[in-house]
Amino acid sequence: MSEYARTPPPTLADVAERAGVSRQTVSNAVNNPDLLRAETLARVQDAIQALGYRPNRAARHLRTRASQLIGLRMSPAQEFTANAAMDRFVHALVEESREAGYHVLLFSGGPGKPETTAADLVRGYDELLSSTAVDAFIVTDTYLGNPQTRWLSERRAPFVAFGRPWADPDATHRWVDVDGAAGVALATQHLVDRGHERIAWLGWSETSFIAADRQAGWERVVAASGRPTDGLAVCVVDTVDAGRDASAALLDGAAPTAIVCASDTLAVGVLHTLAQRGLHPGRDVAVVGFDDSQVAQVVPHGLTSVRQPLEQVALELVRALESLLAREPYDGSGVLLSPTLAVRGSSG
Repeated sequence: MSEYARTPPPTLADVAERAGVSRQTVSNAVNNPDLLRAETLARVQDAIQALGYRPNRAARHLRTRASQLIGLRMSPAQEFTANAAMDRFVHALVEESREAGYHVLLFSGGPGKPETTAADLVRGYDELLSSTAVDAFIVTDTYLGNPQTRWLSERRAPFVAFGRPWADPDATHRWVDVDGAAGVALATQHLVDRGHERIAWLGWSETSFIAADRQAGWERVVAASGRPTDGLAVCVVDTVDAGRDASAALLDGAAPTAIVCASDTLAVGVLHTLAQRGLHPGRDVAVVGFDDSQVAQVVPHGLTSVRQPLEQVALELVRALESLLAREPYDGSGVLLSPTLAVRGSSG
């Protein structure tokens, strides 16, 4: 026998022989365990484990029309940003899905150009839904005007969302989200506790419930502490260059001693401005970002940043998905998770 020859994988018949049961009994143990007596099911499961038997997923799909696949649309990578949160989220989702017996199927998010239409955004969903290639979807883009959740709901396609149904208070789909306002409030309170009197906000200019939510966390804490807000809030596009230019204008005008940013991308822009001016982050001007990206963890002295619990998000999404596919009742309340603050040298 060649050294490259491999032992064939165990079959359903092998399991039946080892457990002393029929092939149908083994099939029931895999697909309909409730039909078996407890002692019979245990004997078959012991045989499956001992042999390392894996059911034929393709054959199971033909019988049950269940693919065990979850569709996830991937948007094009954003250039000139420090945003790698999606990478961490996808890894966590793959791991949690695997534990639940599912696999994640990534599909194209469209061209990612300004002329992208609503039809472009739902094309991948339509193709997979038409071919019954997946059991359900996880939707991550729930910003204002995004057509995906409404399109899927109208077609009664099973899905759960990472993000609140911001524009649709009557939505009935399952969702999981992170409390961005609470995260920014943590960051701002951290700076208040450090004694900063002039705390600026560097946020996003696009029309977005997420942007407004994060800015609300800054406004709430600054107002409660009796500190000023006039001239201390600037909103720009989410790029490093925009963060650099906006922070330079802030320092020249409002002269803040601390800047809270809606993203690590904008915070990196602030760090560039400080470096160009010979200022030290944390000592001369405190800086806090949002997302706790890999960049935040490796820049000199470290960037203090709000960390989203993406591993817990993935776990809750998979739980919601299992509940959905099992047709369990749902009260529409969703799951809102609290972020934490990773404190490093940029905030003193």
